[in-house]
Amino acid sequence: MSRSATKLRLTATPEPTLRIGKAERAQAEILDAAFEFLWSRAFREMTVNSLMATTALSRSVFYRYFSDVHALMEQLLTRLETEILEGVSAWITGVGDPVALLYESLTAEVRICYLHGPFLKAVSDAAGMDENVEMAWRKFLGSFDDAVSERIALDQDLGLIEEFDPVPVATALNRLDASTFIEAFGQRPRNRPEPLLDANARIWISTLYGTQWAATKSSTLIRPNAVDQGAR
Repeated sequence: MSRSATKLRLTATPEPTLRIGKAERAQAEILDAAFEFLWSRAFREMTVNSLMATTALSRSVFYRYFSDVHALMEQLLTRLETEILEGVSAWITGVGDPVALLYESLTAEVRICYLHGPFLKAVSDAAGMDENVEMAWRKFLGSFDDAVSERIALDQDLGLIEEFDPVPVATALNRLDASTFIEAFGQRPRNRPEPLLDANARIWISTLYGTQWAATKSSTLIRPNAVDQGAR
């Protein structure tokens, strides 16, 4: 797989455009350089000088967009958070078979984390030694805890998942994912993603919807859309 395939996506805001301005290109170049840096080096080695030396931009350009390397790290985590949440949106917001939707979302999550594994490891390692990175990492993980626990609670209201406190279960599943992805994909050579996806799907499906659906990765359960729910 080419190195270019591992870069974080640049999303123009508020609407995608055919032409990206000079400022957006400069910011994207810095973000891409930081991502590449953390593929092979620890966060503690990243300084503004060492990072900008890998780009064609001057040191002063960095400070037009970021106050320091911690602010840069937060931006990288925000972009990765957005990418993962978009990838798992089928299960978070979709209608139909929740087991099939969950498997679709887990497939996307494993693919994204395979691409970004070394970066995730760099951030996780740095969180143990740097208070600012730890706060950013906790916020990053917390966003997934919120999304998963809310989805579990909604499916419990629909009678699709048995009653239990969704927050600790969501947190446990997400921390399992994070540690497993970092271990499997955080360093070269990375493990193959397919066996991990199968194991991950079995754990999530069995925990949330029942072991009877773990092998087929689909079910006869139906999550109705808002119109159908209102018609009841």
